[in-house]
Amino acid sequence: MQSFWFGDKDEDGVFRPFKGDIQESLARIKELSSLGYVVLAEPDIAIEAGMFSDRREYLSALRKICFAHAEEKIKDYYSQEDLELVQMVRMLDEMDNVINLMTERATEWYLVRKPGFSRKYKNIPAKKMLGQMKREKGTGLGYLAGHIEKLADERTRLMKAISAMAGNLAPNCSELVGGLVAARLISRAGSLKELSALPSSSIQVIGAESALFTHMRAKTPPPKHGIIFQHRRVHNAPRPVRGKVARVLAGKLAIAAKIDYYTGSYNEEFICGAQERIDRTLYGADYEKKAGDKDKRGGSE
Repeated sequence: MQSFWFGDKDEDGVFRPFKGDIQESLARIKELSSLGYVVLAEPDIAIEAGMFSDRREYLSALRKICFAHAEEKIKDYYSQEDLELVQMVRMLDEMDNVINLMTERATEWYLVRKPGFSRKYKNIPAKKMLGQMKREKGTGLGYLAGHIEKLADERTRLMKAISAMAGNLAPNCSELVGGLVAARLISRAGSLKELSALPSSSIQVIGAESALFTHMRAKTPPPKHGIIFQHRRVHNAPRPVRGKVARVLAGKLAIAAKIDYYTGSYNEEFICGAQERIDRTLYGADYEKKAGDKDKRGGSE
């Protein structure tokens, strides 16, 4: 028997038309595709079977089904839980750019008003600098400084919301590197599904694309880490072992992303083993010594 989206043709050549609306036709196409049947055909077959009067009518019906399929795909895409997280991270990055640029311009403005302050402003944190500007009450600068502070507060609230959402969507990745770093990895990959499909070597250098392309083009030393450098165990690691720590952490993240995507639940056994493996790489012989001392204390007790 031959099956098409508009009907079936048995061994005797008898054609049985499929009668249904657009959504039912779309469901039929999906079902036949999963079974390996040929679901599309030349218009002549449908016209000969009496389903359509001419080629134009056939293509019009098929066009409506294709539009319905596209709408369904778009709806499925935007219903992904991690899509909102991706947009939140991108908004956070934009807010960082805006805050930094506005603070820099406001500082230049302030130095024009207070030339004698220029020698020491570089050693003052941005938040304290904005406080200095806010004292210029009744001026455009003071008003602007207040708005920059409010924007910075909103940025902090958004960061906490991102970390909380990442903890729910990717509990294992968040436990390994923190919610914000996990969210940035998901954002750069495009989704948790995409992140779970990446090898550890790619996860290790996510965020270091410029350095990677420079290495490939100009044969400079390859980057050892990207976004995961923001995690304390990487950026606090001694330089000789920093690359090893980044590699081990990326390997564990690749597994954690798969657990998060396919199960969505926290795996305590995996996290404990991963943390131990990372610590062993980070501290080396010192870790073995600490573990031995701990076992001795446990035995004496």
